[in-house]
Amino acid sequence: MVLRSDDRFFRGEASRRDRWLLSAIGLVSLLVVLGIGFILLGRQPAVKGEYRASALPALNAFLNGTSAVLLAAGYLFIRRKRVTAHKVCMGTAFGVSCLFLVSYLVHHYQVGSVPFSGPGWIRSVYLAFLISHIILAVFIVPLALATIYRALGEQFDRHKRIARWTLPIWLYVSVTGVIVYVMLYQLYPPR
Repeated sequence: MVLRSDDRFFRGEASRRDRWLLSAIGLVSLLVVLGIGFILLGRQPAVKGEYRASALPALNAFLNGTSAVLLAAGYLFIRRKRVTAHKVCMGTAFGVSCLFLVSYLVHHYQVGSVPFSGPGWIRSVYLAFLISHIILAVFIVPLALATIYRALGEQFDRHKRIARWTLPIWLYVSVTGVIVYVMLYQLYPPR
């Protein structure tokens, strides 16, 4: 008897591997979110008094912007059936986003939370961007990891289904990260 890849044994094995890896993705995502939460909320109070300027927020905005450009390019490449270029763009976007996360954690470990100093109605605009950015950033970690896992596992039908959600959310998080930076550090810099 010849075993085929669609036999129950292989499907069961793949299903167990999927459950294990998706559980690992969930755990990594939870640890990232808890780490960020601890650094921003649990480690030290918000910046008080004079804020010392750092190059890291500008670097973070650059990395977010770069990620957005790579994601858009990757999308255009796959629409044109340029698979290798798509893979390069998406892999690089993921790497750039990982660099962003490290830089973001280092910055906020050093300074804590940085309060917004803009007046009146602009504060509401800033908070709308910031809150939506934070909420969706929590979801993008497991979505991006699951999307990449599906692609690497050559589960392209499942990759495509989840990527339809991942791409717009990841783009939104990247772009709003730049907007938050401009509002917080350029238009209304900390005092």
